[in-house]
Parts: sequence; C-alpha cells; structure tokens
Amino acid sequence: MITKVIFNWSSGKDSALALYKILQDPSIEITALLTSVSQQYQRISMHGVRTELLEAQAKSLGLPLHKMEIPEMPTMEMYEQIMQHTLQDFKEKGVTHSVFGDIFLEDLRQYRENKLAVMGFKGLFPLWKRDTKELIQEFLDLGFKTIVTCVNERHLDKSFVGRIIDAQFMADLPEGVDVCGENGEFHTFTFDGPLFSKPIEFEKGEIVYRKYERPKEKTSNTACDTDDTAFDYGFWYCDLLPVN
Repeated sequence: MITKVIFNWSSGKDSALALYKILQDPSIEITALLTSVSQQYQRISMHGVRTELLEAQAKSLGLPLHKMEIPEMPTMEMYEQIMQHTLQDFKEKGVTHSVFGDIFLEDLRQYRENKLAVMGFKGLFPLWKRDTKELIQEFLDLGFKTIVTCVNERHLDKSFVGRIIDAQFMADLPEGVDVCGENGEFHTFTFDGPLFSKPIEFEKGEIVYRKYERPKEKTSNTACDTDDTAFDYGFWYCDLLPVN
C-alpha cells in the first residue's frame, strides 16, 4: 500500500537528509514539497533564500513544489488557518502524512502532531533522535553541499554566515552550538548532492542584518523557537543570487 505524503521542505540540510531517507522507502509517495514563503519578500521563511533558488531546487530534485505564502510576521491564528487550508487541499488528493526534518525538539514535534491530528494527518520524522554530529557527518559523506544563509546573533557572529558547512566550519562553532543548528542557531541552503540532477548555481550577495521587534502576541515563528522572547534579537543573512 502506498502512503501519500507532503514533505515540509525548508531548502536546508536537515530537509535534504530527511528527504534522502524518505526516498529509500518504496511505500511512500511524495506528492509535493511544501515550503513557507514570505508573501511580501518572496523568500523562504527564516532562511531568507529567494524563491527562484527554491524553484531551482525543486526542479533539480524532480519533485512538485507548493509554496505556502505567509504574511509578514503573522499571528499563530493566521498561520494555522493558512496551514489548515493547505492541508485540506492535500487531504482531498489522498495525502495522509506530513514529513519533517526535526531532530530533537520535543515541544515542536508535539505542536506539529497536535495540529496535524486536527486535520486527520500523521507526522513522519525520519531524523528523530539521531545524534546531530552523526547526522551532519552522514550528510557530508553522502556528498551534499550546503551554505549558511542565516545566523542568530544570540549564538553566532557575522563571520559564520555565508560559509559552506565542512569540517572547519564545525570545528569553529562555539561550545553549546548544535552542529545541525537544531536550536535555531543557523539556517542553510543545500545546493548539491545525490538527490540533485544538477547543482543549484548561485553567487553570494551582500550580508545584511535584521532585527525583529518583540511581538505583542505569539507569531507563527515561535512554533519553531523555545524562547518566549522570540525575535527580540537580530539575524545576519547572506543573500544568495541566482545565476542564469
């Protein structure tokens, strides 16, 4: 029996490795990659990657892409309404499961599973509880290549953004920073590897700093953050420019 799934695709390394794992199971059919995109800026939420590069990824992976457009700094209620509408559309196509690249954040997994259950969906977590040092080494050994597009200034300084993840990058990480950035320390864009028919070409653009005001109410992004002071700090972004 074939299980139809949607795959929550962030464009980064954890998504790429989770996708690699899921594709090993012939009983699973990936209906589409699902990516949250800023409606205003047309960039991947939190990662800051342009949608042109996201579309190039999907094309190289040979998978359909569904961009879920989210307003700038939406409330949780707004985000969940958009997600429920999206899930309903997929449910009507026979989709029953949603795949995530989460590794060890218990609260986040519980949040996802609770919201999925409301719609009659179940979650799949192919990387769950794996040692992150082992995961990143497996990722690199498989031949994946990824670049850091965003760092959280609470954990890393400007020098880490725009770097390719390799042995030196991992050695340079300060103590307490997870090598997979599972606590939101950094985000990535995967541009090559065994799943891609060809590498995604890009050039590094400017590095910019953005600081978000503390929201008056919970926003959708706090579902991915364990700290109630979410966004009362800044991020460094490296803009990646598509090469035509």
